[in-house]
Amino acid sequence: MPTRREFLAAAAAGAVKGAGPEKEPLELWYRQSAAQWREALPLGNGRLGAMVFGGVSRERLQINEDTLWSGHPADWNNADAKNHLEDVRRLVLEQDDYPGADAVCRKMQGPYNQSYLPLCDVWLDFGEQDAGEGYRRALNLDTAVASVDWQGHSREVFLSAVDQVLAARIEAQGLAIRISMESRLHSTVEVDGKDLRLAGKAPAHVDPNYKTSNHPVVYDEADGKGMRFAAWLRVIAEGGKVSQEGQALRVEGARSVTLLLAAATGFRGFDREPDTPAGELAARCRGTLERAAAKGYTKLRADHVADHQKLFRRMSLRLGAPSTLPTDERLRAFASAPDASLTALYFQYGRYLLITSSRPGTQPANLQGIWNEEARPPWSSNYTVNINTQMNYWPAEVCNLSECAEPLFQMVEEVSRNGAKTAEVNYGLKGWVSHHNVDLWRQSGPVGEGTGAPNWANWPMSGPWLCQHLWEHYRFQGDKEWLRERAWPLMKGAAEFCLGWLVEDKRGHLTTCPSVSPENVFLTADAKPAMVSAGCTMDIALIRELFANCAEAATVLGVDEGFLGQLEAARKRLPPYRTGRHGELLEWYRDFDEREPGHRHMSHLYALYPGYEFGLRRTPEMARAARASLERRLAAGGGQTGWSAAWIVCFYARLEDGNKAWEGLIRLMRQSTGVNLFDTHPAGRSFVFQIDGNFGGAAGIAEMLAQSQEGEIALLPALPEAWADGEVKGLVARGGVEVDLTWKNHRAVKVVLKARRDGAYRVRAPKGQRLRVEGPVKLRAGRAYEVKFL
Repeated sequence: MPTRREFLAAAAAGAVKGAGPEKEPLELWYRQSAAQWREALPLGNGRLGAMVFGGVSRERLQINEDTLWSGHPADWNNADAKNHLEDVRRLVLEQDDYPGADAVCRKMQGPYNQSYLPLCDVWLDFGEQDAGEGYRRALNLDTAVASVDWQGHSREVFLSAVDQVLAARIEAQGLAIRISMESRLHSTVEVDGKDLRLAGKAPAHVDPNYKTSNHPVVYDEADGKGMRFAAWLRVIAEGGKVSQEGQALRVEGARSVTLLLAAATGFRGFDREPDTPAGELAARCRGTLERAAAKGYTKLRADHVADHQKLFRRMSLRLGAPSTLPTDERLRAFASAPDASLTALYFQYGRYLLITSSRPGTQPANLQGIWNEEARPPWSSNYTVNINTQMNYWPAEVCNLSECAEPLFQMVEEVSRNGAKTAEVNYGLKGWVSHHNVDLWRQSGPVGEGTGAPNWANWPMSGPWLCQHLWEHYRFQGDKEWLRERAWPLMKGAAEFCLGWLVEDKRGHLTTCPSVSPENVFLTADAKPAMVSAGCTMDIALIRELFANCAEAATVLGVDEGFLGQLEAARKRLPPYRTGRHGELLEWYRDFDEREPGHRHMSHLYALYPGYEFGLRRTPEMARAARASLERRLAAGGGQTGWSAAWIVCFYARLEDGNKAWEGLIRLMRQSTGVNLFDTHPAGRSFVFQIDGNFGGAAGIAEMLAQSQEGEIALLPALPEAWADGEVKGLVARGGVEVDLTWKNHRAVKVVLKARRDGAYRVRAPKGQRLRVEGPVKLRAGRAYEVKFL
């Protein structure tokens, strides 16, 4: 079997054709091991996740499996909710009693959702070791392999999507390792020959980490009340011997050791009890390990790398000058000297994280992707669908990773089934609804248990937002049958709910009530804080967009002409957007003062991004109002969380202000990025990992380089002065056009378009440049077309 050094030499010699990696190595690397979980390096295959610490004397591999959650299917609907709906509307629309409406909305809430859980830890104890000054810990984004090296010792780890195993290989002379496993959940470990076998049971219920509770984690030994899980680890030593040491294995005198880990859970589907018996989970693990061991490490690694690179190498990005500094040192230096090449690495890291946390057939990426070490993780590590889950998938289409969004589409289908029950039971309406939180069991009702703040717990508009991703997928991919079979029923169902949810106000408009602007608070005329009102700007933007997208989809498909008439009639009666006394786009239907002018959420700007109803050319007055709102938020200290800072980048990119977008990226990197480039979010006095900012930042960089939301391919629409030279390959525009773009001295010098299907496409030249040929460009599927400039 080749050594790790031979692997590296072969990789350097075997360049892959296509977009290919940049000249600067696409890797995160460090001169020391991770001191805490947020410094470890992430691996994933969409289903399994691992955090690699790179310890010298003791290595920790923290493992997750994406279906290991607390709980089981349950009834979270509140049949009493519809009895309070008219009370809320009367308080808001007739009496202007907003605090009173807040109190009534709490009566419409249901139970909290469940939590994403850690699987296990694998510990490798080497005894006292001294790595000296040659220590190097790295994550290669191009191969998805983590490595640890020093003189006389090499170690690498990867997670294979092809073979569904974690594989690790350690090479050194006279290896002596104690290998053990443990879980934070109820579990046991057995030794069987050269295998460690961990079996456990997840809690039947876990309270959110922000809820005070005497019994936050509840176990129930009954089948299906908390799923069973298993993780098996096989030890394969070359030379030396393997022996049992209590509940661990000890390797002595080996020249190399290969570890293979397989895992399984009792999850059987979002609507079925997770009661798979332990014997079946053991059989799955055994079969996976046997197949992987028979394949051998060399083949496992080669197949893994080839599979990963089919996705990862679709794109490349070069910005700034290459650096030889470790990643943490580059990040510290970024504070005083922003490094464009580190930004390019951050962009590719975002793509890497999406590939490794979301693959067809897996669960969608949650608040932490698939990486979590806590039994009560921040915000349950769930799907927070008032922006965070959606932001996770902003880069999927434009960054050439369309199939990585498939788990999101599957989740929307499943939520819609439960959401149809919630719409009927809670509100007496047709269609389907989902609120602020979703979990593995696809909870669709409002959470809060009667004490949650209505400005998050009672928000019922995640369905329209999730449907935007369906329509965007069609706009990029153009698959009419996919639109007909999968997207249209979901879009129509969400629109049916919205039609029923709308209510007439005093001005004759159709508005939403109760309505909240996610997580924000306004002040009433007598300075009382309140959350619930009517017709918040985001509600109206989402419904306008959904109705318009449904109309276009139905026209494409030639269906539901009568339903289109209903949508159009309702859309004409929606309230107009309004501006306030500062020229800003109003967030609420009245010009209320905000309790927190610098709030992290900027939901009223949805129509600028990720929506596209507002634009500099189509609606310049609304673009100006959106910008005024954005500037007021920033002046008051907004954008202090990672995902909020990333959203600001996207806003300024859509406003075609490259320098402001670059300032936003600098803010994101300086204040909300950890040493392993994980996005961070303040939680009390500390910071926690929350992955959405990584994805939002990648999407923002893509928007700075090319846009296509207004029916044309705009080249370099938001190029900052700091990015004088650069190159991007493999960006995707709506219509399925790949864009390769090279620029020097802020001017495009080479642009190549390649369409996935025949069509005519409009192209907009960068600022200060003109196209040699005006008018639509006719492209043939699979053929390259070079754009020429005067």
